[in-house]
Amino acid sequence: MKKLYLELGSGISGDMIVAALLDLGADEAVLREVLEGIRKKESGFEIRISRVVKGGIDCCDFDVILDEEHDNHDHDMHYLYGHLEDEHGHEHEHEHTHEHEHAHEHSHEHGHGHEEGHAHGHDHPHHHSHRGLREIVEIIDGLEMTENARNLAKKTFFILAEAEAEAHGQPVEEVHFHEVGAVDSIVDIVAAAVCFDNLGIGEVIIPKICEGQGTVRCQHGILPVPVPAVLNIAKQNHLPIAITGRQGELITPTGAAFAAAVMTSTELPEVLIPTAVGLGAGKREYKQPSIVRAVLFEGQREGDVVWKLECNIDDSTGEQLGFAMERLMEAGARDVFYTPVYMKKGRPAWLLSVLADEEKIPLLEGIIFRETTTIGIRRQRMERTILPRVVRDVVTRFGGAQVKVCTHDGYEEFYPEYESAARLARKTNRTLREIYDEIRKCGMNSCKIDL
Repeated sequence: MKKLYLELGSGISGDMIVAALLDLGADEAVLREVLEGIRKKESGFEIRISRVVKGGIDCCDFDVILDEEHDNHDHDMHYLYGHLEDEHGHEHEHEHTHEHEHAHEHSHEHGHGHEEGHAHGHDHPHHHSHRGLREIVEIIDGLEMTENARNLAKKTFFILAEAEAEAHGQPVEEVHFHEVGAVDSIVDIVAAAVCFDNLGIGEVIIPKICEGQGTVRCQHGILPVPVPAVLNIAKQNHLPIAITGRQGELITPTGAAFAAAVMTSTELPEVLIPTAVGLGAGKREYKQPSIVRAVLFEGQREGDVVWKLECNIDDSTGEQLGFAMERLMEAGARDVFYTPVYMKKGRPAWLLSVLADEEKIPLLEGIIFRETTTIGIRRQRMERTILPRVVRDVVTRFGGAQVKVCTHDGYEEFYPEYESAARLARKTNRTLREIYDEIRKCGMNSCKIDL
């Protein structure tokens, strides 16, 4: 599977990630065919894909152009930050240089008649479609797209809806508001899922996503940055956010939700070999150009060497041994297990075995000496054969979970991750076996969200 590194020093939004994936080589014709299915159900938008210059760098631009009825002014800098200009005498850092120029003329009118200088009122009495998750799932299920892309789009919306539900104090199934149901959100998320699947990406590394500070105007009024939905997504999905000193909203809820849906790791390998680079342009104009950089790469071969630490223990209690196992696993051991043995003079004892990476040996040996009664530890370097594997997130009818997917001779085997399965079993009062079966089924087959 292909590996992707997302460099998000300028934040992330839905249109930026779509543009970056298109620049990587996602099939534009495939994307347009899927989006045409949305146009048959939802009017009020056009799609424009072009080349733009951001900070002197050539980038791809994906633009969802809304008509006046659907426009949410998401790229209107005066609407977003005009309150700061009014309060601070235009000291805000945002520049209105409109460096974002298409190869063809693009006046940023978007069909609603406001000119470059924003000489219009900001009461914005436009009607916005307020759809819930159920309606959006119905739209996605009606599109001609692969099942992987369909599941990724629904997973992204589920993450977004959960975050907005927490922000507004509502159940997920009752969330009906512009952040989830807006036409541009639907198009951006579906487009990102289609492009991601089209590229065949299996792993995504996101070391951090940079965010600004201050406040921003949205449909709910003036909110602090990061906005509540972004913080909820980060909290619920362990998304790594780095708060910078820049003023402004760099991470949109749509962008955060997609990042959370595809991220598999925050750790870059020591060495990577880039095979393709995609640059996606943002619409908002800040002093630092808004660009998402997506890098497809080859990593070093996954390690096929492991170290085994072992010792014989005949005078520690069961509680001590259990606690030692917990500490070793928490410290990064790959596996820990005990085997009953008989020592000299017929004494019953336990053989403690710990599998670990070489760099973990000093830490793990320290724990063994502290938490058990052993006075010596044996070490052995072992070569092994391992199957390619990746941990995927799935959305079950009981909630989100993780499943490990191992590949052998073209076949995939699915192993639910215990911690996420146990969490759902406790939450729903279902048996662990039932949860395991549901997670495995959703990993193997198309998973529909039942509300």
